Parts: sequence; structure tokens; C-alpha cells
Amino acid sequence: MKRYAVIMAGGAGERFWPLSRISKPKHLWNVTGDKKCLLSQTFARVSKIVPRKNVIVISGAEQLEAARQACPEIPPEQMIAEPCGRDTTAAIGLAAILVERAAGGAESSFAVFPSDHIVEGERDFKSTLLQAFEVAEGGDRLVTIGIKPLFPATGYGYVRRGEKIETSFGDAYFARKFCEKPNAKRAARYLKSGDFYWNAGMFVWRTDSILKAIERNVPQTFAILRGVRGKLDRGASLDSVLKRAYPKIEKISIDFSVMEKARNACVVPARFKWDDVGSWSAVERHRKRDERGNAAVGRVFSEDASDCIVFDAAGRATALLGVKDLIVVHAGDATLVCHRSCAEKLKQLVRKLPNEYR
Repeated sequence: MKRYAVIMAGGAGERFWPLSRISKPKHLWNVTGDKKCLLSQTFARVSKIVPRKNVIVISGAEQLEAARQACPEIPPEQMIAEPCGRDTTAAIGLAAILVERAAGGAESSFAVFPSDHIVEGERDFKSTLLQAFEVAEGGDRLVTIGIKPLFPATGYGYVRRGEKIETSFGDAYFARKFCEKPNAKRAARYLKSGDFYWNAGMFVWRTDSILKAIERNVPQTFAILRGVRGKLDRGASLDSVLKRAYPKIEKISIDFSVMEKARNACVVPARFKWDDVGSWSAVERHRKRDERGNAAVGRVFSEDASDCIVFDAAGRATALLGVKDLIVVHAGDATLVCHRSCAEKLKQLVRKLPNEYR
């Protein structure tokens, strides 16, 4: 069976403003100060699981040129541009028909990865994904990678494990239930039970299995995608076909459209360390902090300042005096100053900004 990988590289990364913008979002930056951007890191990581030529990147049209400049190692023909955002059901469905065509009639499967997460432990990452491929290819199964929760998070969706599945790599489970982001009390119960995992948005399935699930649950989307496939088979260009067809697709996530309804969903527990790098608060988890708890990317001078996060992408020095729990981010045309407790609310501010700053 031919194996592929699909990297989802859309979105605006609003919680990383002012660095992340619509034209060059979070995954095209090194938001924790590493040398390579998050998309480059993801491409390198998944290329060790499937052949490099079998990796497809789904990007937004507004970001395509920036992605090619930031990641010259990714062949241009392997970067596909969505003309408009239609959430993950559309992107995954599009990826499925492209994988189906690339496989040339052979049986195929593919894994789906977000482009903006950080993974530590590449050997464990590879073994986890190989196990997930084994589970998915062993039948009509839709596999999600489950992250063992470290704290009662309210910002993640969860998946509850059910009956155990034996594999040659380790344990896997049928998924009993997918759960939306819980309140604090429910998240604490999930953590205590030991039966719940964070749903990290990483999936593995046979190509025919996910197409069948999309056809069953969102038939109108499936019909549009099959129409796209037919036009491609008759020689039409992908860009021209998508411009006409893609805006007609319902905007809905794969979790809502398929996974929460599926009776054949499974979960493979991750053996690697994972961070979704969801807001500027994540920087301190990946940078060494000084004796006062400050974490920084760039030049910082401080006096009587503690537990602050500073990120400079504009060649500026930052001086902190008598402050605590601040986030300071310099971009070329804007600077963010906010209290750490407000980091998750940054989207609300960004949506009020003039377009020139978004």
C-alpha cells in the first residue's frame, strides 16, 4: 500500500500577532526562536515516515508565495493552494482525491499533520505514526493520534478510548467518544480518569476509508470533490477547477463532519512530546528563562522585571523596568504589549484591527 502525508498549512495564526499575519502566518515563522520555521520542521519530520515526494502541503492562496520562500526545500508542485478557506473537511477531502490520483489506482493511505506544532522525540514520533498506519490499513478505520493530557486543559478537544486493539507496535484503542473543549471541572475529570487524550488534529486513514466517510456524512462536499477529480482527469488545471468549485464547499471541520459521528474511529496514543504552540505563552516552554523567570528571543535588558516573555523580529532591543507577567513582541510595523493572562484573547483584538495590520 502506498503511503502519503498531508500537511495542513492554512490559517492566520491570530494568537501570534503581530508576527503572524494573513500573508505570512505562524507556521512560516520560527515562533520559538528555532532556526527553521514550523512548516519546514514539519516537512522534515514527516519525510522520514513517507517518501519525500509523497508529502503534500495544503496552503492558502494568499500564503503560497510566502510559503515557497520560507521553505525552498519543498518542491513547488507539492504545495497546493486553496483559493479560499473551507476548514479541514474540504482540505482533507481535496488531499484524498489528490492522493488517489497520485497512487495511480494502487491502494493508498495518508497521514494528516498540522503545520504549526512542535514535536520532540523523532524516533518515538516515527514509531507512533507507523503504528497508526498499521491500524488504519488493517481495516476500514479512521485513526487519530491521542496526546496523553499533562494538565486539565480547557483549550483542547478530547477523545475517550474504548476497547483495546492489539498491534505489533503497541497499544491502540477504538474511540468511544470525541469531546469538545470542556470546562475546568470536566477537564479535571477527564485527566483523573486516564481514559481521555487530547485530540491533536493528527490523523491516519486509508484513502478509500476517508472518502467513504465524507460521502456518507457530507454528500454535497463529496459530490463537489468528485467533480474536481473528474475535471482533473480530463486535463483541466487544478487551480482553475478549484477557483470555481471550492467556494461552494461547506465550511466545516473534519472533527464535526466525520470523526464525532464515526463508529470506526480509533486512537493511537502518542509516545512523543507535543506542543501545539497555541499562543505567545508557549515561548517560555522552549526558551531558557533567566533568574527572574523572563524568557526572550532577542536582546533584553531588565531591572526588577519578572516572568515576562519577549520576542523580537525587528532588530530592536527591549528594556523592562518594574514590570511582571508581560508579553512584548516586536514586528516590523507593530509592537504588542499585553498581560500574560490575556494571551488567549489576542484573536479578539486582531479582528478589530485595520486590514493593513492583519
